[in-house]
Amino acid sequence: MPALQRDEAQTRAQLIDVHHYDIALDLTRGADRFGSHTVIQFTARTAGDTFVELKPAELHSATLDGRPLDPAALDDNRLPLTGLTPGAHELRLDATMCYSRTGEGMHRFTDPADGESYVYTQLFLDDVQRVFGAFDQPDLKAVFALTVTAPTDWTVLGNGIATQGDPGHWTLAPTPLISTYLVAVAAGRWHSVRTEHAGLPFGIHCRRSLAPHLDADAEEILDLTRRCFDRFHEIFEEPYPFDSYDQAFVPEFNAGAMENPGLVTFRDEFVFRSAVTDTERQTRGMVIAHEMAHMWFGDLVTLQWWDDIWLNESFAEYMGYQVLSEATRFSDTWTDFAVARKGWGYDADQRPSTHPVAPDPDDVPDTASALLNFDGISYAKGASALRQLVAWMGEKDFLAGINDHFARHRFGNAALADFLDSLGRATDRDVHAWAARWLRTTGVDTLTPEAATGHDTWRIDVHHSGSRPHRIAVGAYDQDLTDPGRLVLRDRFELDIPAEEGRTRRAFPKPAPDLLVLNDGDLTYAKVRFDPASWQTVARSLSGLPDPLTRAVVWNAARDMVRDGALAPTAYLDAARTHLPHETDLAILQGVLAFARTQIADHYLPSAQRHTALTTLTALSRDILRRTEGPAHGREAGLRLTAVRAFIDSATTPEGIQDWLDDGSVPGGPHLDPELRWRILGRLATLGAGPLDALRGAIDAELARDPGATGREGAARCHAALPDPAAKQAAWDALFTTDETGEKPALSNYLFIATATGFWAPEQHELLRPYVARYFTAARALAAARGPALAAAAGRQAFPDTFVEDETLRLGEACLADGQATPALRRKLVDQLDDLRRALKIRAAAGTP
Repeated sequence: MPALQRDEAQTRAQLIDVHHYDIALDLTRGADRFGSHTVIQFTARTAGDTFVELKPAELHSATLDGRPLDPAALDDNRLPLTGLTPGAHELRLDATMCYSRTGEGMHRFTDPADGESYVYTQLFLDDVQRVFGAFDQPDLKAVFALTVTAPTDWTVLGNGIATQGDPGHWTLAPTPLISTYLVAVAAGRWHSVRTEHAGLPFGIHCRRSLAPHLDADAEEILDLTRRCFDRFHEIFEEPYPFDSYDQAFVPEFNAGAMENPGLVTFRDEFVFRSAVTDTERQTRGMVIAHEMAHMWFGDLVTLQWWDDIWLNESFAEYMGYQVLSEATRFSDTWTDFAVARKGWGYDADQRPSTHPVAPDPDDVPDTASALLNFDGISYAKGASALRQLVAWMGEKDFLAGINDHFARHRFGNAALADFLDSLGRATDRDVHAWAARWLRTTGVDTLTPEAATGHDTWRIDVHHSGSRPHRIAVGAYDQDLTDPGRLVLRDRFELDIPAEEGRTRRAFPKPAPDLLVLNDGDLTYAKVRFDPASWQTVARSLSGLPDPLTRAVVWNAARDMVRDGALAPTAYLDAARTHLPHETDLAILQGVLAFARTQIADHYLPSAQRHTALTTLTALSRDILRRTEGPAHGREAGLRLTAVRAFIDSATTPEGIQDWLDDGSVPGGPHLDPELRWRILGRLATLGAGPLDALRGAIDAELARDPGATGREGAARCHAALPDPAAKQAAWDALFTTDETGEKPALSNYLFIATATGFWAPEQHELLRPYVARYFTAARALAAARGPALAAAAGRQAFPDTFVEDETLRLGEACLADGQATPALRRKLVDQLDDLRRALKIRAAAGTP
């Protein structure tokens, strides 16, 4: 499918203005295809030629102003429209379309739990043409009026209020002016919980097999929705611009969520089937707030072209965390951001594929390249930059600029220059110079302190490596004389770091503190380091820091030091072993354990040290379980659950976890729910804990006990994890082999990811080694056959990243050199190989391969 070029989009926008779409979808034609009829009203400003996008199974007819067009003129996804004259035009398209199994276009899912089928659209970034014909670019906004024919027992949801006339015939209220990628339809026998707020209908929806779980959390979800909705109305002058607010939790969704106006779609893992921590509930709340922010940032005012995706994602990311912290019980959201999100931005910004938060338009020449920029830079780094902007210019002026932006561009499109103009009207600060430093540059600055002590005085010099100005807070901490493990804040002061590289100095008429924390409060985006005395204090007393956000900043700094070769991986593990048993913040505990388990143990430590690292993590987990013995509720229950998960994932023998599975419970709790049972089975399968036939039988028995979609994914993951040549070949064939007719592989996007996740295991290197070279050929073929979503999954989850070896790097570089990888796969491979180089360098520093 040819990518739309930016210059093509600009030419088309100069030629035509699109007014109205009438779209009729017929979802009653079976499990593979649906009908799509489109009428587009548009105006040509001058005489000329253009094209409309459509990717059908079959184009039955097309007419322009009543004149038949030849369906055979459809070239891949483009139907030429020639000889346009100035004035009004009407284009009619009648087609049959294919349902997707990859989460793109109109995705169809049949629930193995009860046989019910559901369909929903995911039209971002240029997948609208998989559902109906369109002039598919964000700056050709129009009104969309949809009718949907569906099975009579289905409910249809859309951007506007849906009404049913005759059974099975639904009409969606016409939208205001929106972009093509924001049109949304979801249909099936949804389980719905409906209410009303602020005079608008609100609803939450899921597939019927998840109904009890949605009902259990419905009040929490709706309460968060109402609170965030009200908070946005307090800070935004522009009212919510659509006629309803539905949130549909849909199966096999590729993203976390999608901001379709009036019908936000979420991955239905957010309907919790098993126990979760309060931090995971907070994450769900943040996604709810993030997508609601998009109703203004992205839906009301939309980017002109995809170079300005940060105007959508960075703002929604920032506002999601900020509004959730202001309006709900989740007041520590920025700690979670620091631990779970910010490293995503730091990592992306140090790879060869890095790009500015706001790239130059010429660097985003087409939609294929734009799709690659939805990464840690557009989300986490952009949100961090906005947090620094608010600290620099003040929240009052920041919000004034935002509201000016909405007022000037409502239901229209805007670019970076437009936004900066609005900010500039609200402040006397030079926001254009700030943007040039922060939004148009790449890389991560580093701030390093140097402390000097005199007679009853001390001095701090902050050495700046980088090109951005920073407004930071510096925390000065002393060890408590009565409790050496506890640190007390002596002082926290602001420091402005100039953009130029150099040294910034402050002096104080006091003795030097025991610990200096740069960027205390995490208001800027930069790597921070410690002076030698401060690191000694960190190693001894990190868990004694009183503020969880400060502890998050310190743990992030330690993480960066490991990745940069400035701290041995074993030293990070030692810190985790010492301090995590005393950690009370769930986000920190989860984030540090995840890095220690997946990066330190599996990638950064030499293979010979992996067993010791895993043993350290199981011992650490046992300490947390001992500390939280007794009735556990709230945070204590979350600490126990996190420790249980870490113990399972790090187990080197079946001892303990097999007993838990047999007993159905961890001594002292929790009881094993489906998530924990599948997690244990996956680890037992990886370890080959018992006869293979017995393991297969246990997996099949668990699937019979949990026959739904999540159970099916768990079984696929476990079967792929078995240390058996036949099991590995079967998993490989399911992932990469097309059948003899040339049809696409049967695995859906989620089953592909589950199978790939189970396949590669460090414990099974000798069994898996022959597949490493085969991967690079197979992944290219899969990416070409199945499109960007599966290409990304092949490059991420299916990559043999546990083979931290020079040969893996050589094979990957050869794959990139031949130029046959699709853009989506190429981007993932570039990132994976850079991570591999980093891991090899860290291992080499440890002195062992």
